[in-house]
Amino acid sequence: MRPDPKPDSEKTNKPHPPEKKKVIEWEDFEQELARLCSLSLALREAKERKQILHRKLESLIQVKNESLSRSNVLEEMREKLEHRKTVSMHNMSLHAEAAAEDSKKKEEELGAEVRSLLVAGTAISAARKRLQESSGLLNGQRGHLKVKFLQKMLRLRQQYMVSQVSLLYPVKISVGKTQEQELESFPSSTRSGNSSGSKPINHESLTILGLQLTMLPFTKMSFFTDKKEVQRSATALGYVGHAVLLIASYLQVPLRYPIHFGGSRSYILDNAPSIETTSSDMVSDSELSTSSKHTEFPLFLEGQDTTRAAYAVFLLNKDLEQLLNYIGEKSLGPRYVLANLKELLRRILSADYIDT
Repeated sequence: MRPDPKPDSEKTNKPHPPEKKKVIEWEDFEQELARLCSLSLALREAKERKQILHRKLESLIQVKNESLSRSNVLEEMREKLEHRKTVSMHNMSLHAEAAAEDSKKKEEELGAEVRSLLVAGTAISAARKRLQESSGLLNGQRGHLKVKFLQKMLRLRQQYMVSQVSLLYPVKISVGKTQEQELESFPSSTRSGNSSGSKPINHESLTILGLQLTMLPFTKMSFFTDKKEVQRSATALGYVGHAVLLIASYLQVPLRYPIHFGGSRSYILDNAPSIETTSSDMVSDSELSTSSKHTEFPLFLEGQDTTRAAYAVFLLNKDLEQLLNYIGEKSLGPRYVLANLKELLRRILSADYIDT
């Protein structure tokens, strides 16, 4: 059997052998002392070099750490830059797609406009060609004569149509209770005055289709006013309105005050917008509000305001004045409705109308 090992305490408590001391001779002392001095000096230089190297190593470690931190920052910045680059590229692609779609739409619109311009240019060229042909036909004596001939034919046709209106609504002068006579048999007054040797015509004695138009009920309407006289005046105004409508359509003249024909219940339209004054609690000055609705005025008195009816007669006379001015004549006055109508018929049915 192997013997038991000794415990550690015995090993540790075992005394160390005594160190051998070196004995130096006196003769070798100086040489040994010099060697020890050189060794201490070398040790000191080694320590100094060690410290220098230690400082250099610390500076290198610090530089390395700084470079690592900077490389980390650069890596983060590079990642951010890549992210921004990716986002910007995506946005640019979206914008490019949108711009491409817009350009495509605009190209299609421009194509449509170009096609419409080509069609319009073709139409303009054809119209110019027709215009040149027409101007070629009108140039010279034959063209002028043709225009004069067509104008004369148009005037003849207008004269014939207006003559039918004159037969439909004859305007005569009442000589007595039972006798009426055409106005042409009496000398008509001129615009500068009555002709020499002729008697002035009483315009109030004029009748249309046997009905006399009196303006008295329009100025003095009362309870005792004759209802039949009011009805006759409304019927006469209906006749005049219808005659004016027909003549204006034959002459192709748009009336300034259109007429809504309804027999003895006709209306005339004022196209001028009505202006009303409105007041506000917040604003001290009055404001003008313009309504776009046009106003109708009655050409009859029954159940109507006399002022509105009188204004309707005034507008009807303005239409007659417009037609007279169209054929180069002047109105006889604002109160002579039948006289202006008769003058209009006389002037159109005269021979001078065809030659003008």
